[in-house]
Amino acid sequence: MADSSVRILLVGCGKMGGAMLQGWRREKGLGPFVAVEPGGVPALDGAADVRVVPDAGSIPADFVPDVVVFATKPQVMDKVVPPYARFAGRALFVSVAAGKTIAFFRQHLGPSAAIVRAMPNTPAAVGRGITVGCPTADVTPAQRELADTLLRSVGAVEWVADEPLIDAVTAVSGSGPAYVFLLAETLAAAGAKVGLPAELATKLARATVAGAGELLHQSPETAEQLRKNVTSPNGTTAAALAILMGPGGFAGLLEKAVAAAENRSRELAS
Repeated sequence: MADSSVRILLVGCGKMGGAMLQGWRREKGLGPFVAVEPGGVPALDGAADVRVVPDAGSIPADFVPDVVVFATKPQVMDKVVPPYARFAGRALFVSVAAGKTIAFFRQHLGPSAAIVRAMPNTPAAVGRGITVGCPTADVTPAQRELADTLLRSVGAVEWVADEPLIDAVTAVSGSGPAYVFLLAETLAAAGAKVGLPAELATKLARATVAGAGELLHQSPETAEQLRKNVTSPNGTTAAALAILMGPGGFAGLLEKAVAAAENRSRELAS
């Protein structure tokens, strides 16, 4: 666990960066913080523990971070990262940007920079995300523990040693919330087609997906067993699952979708 002297530099305070910062501010022993955000962060105006600056050149000279977290959009990383190379050898670098590899950061930060590449997902905004991290060999046990603390502020954390696995992580948990939102969207549309008022169908679909997710979160049973618990022999659920689990059904489509997302993640990384 981090001690009270840990200084954190957040580069990018959008939805993901902002969610993490709020989590860090609740965590005892972290801070002070500097956030680099060109447009400013009105919600942090007057915050005693956070100083918001517009660019790397405006970071206070006496602020030497223990960790630099990159949370900007991947498309601008080429321009954003280089000014922070001056902290290499002193700070841990953590990236939550999709598609940006450790090799990319080595190119801009130097060959000896301690780097953690991490892939969070959007439920981090409500503290229910899951993040997978991959550290370089330069990351010390204490730095990995610090990275774990920072990432755990918005949800669960897992670790892998093989960086290419991040592409599969991206396809499953990084993009996964969109698959779930599509389920709610299409379930509502299907409900409207069988006669439900559209507003009611939407409420039923949202509540069902959210409630089933919470049951899955809290229950010690597997997803397979929970599915079986809902399915009475020859009942309505069984009739629906015969379609979803049949040829050309949900399992095959999702397998193809995850494979496509993994392949695209590799393309973006290269």
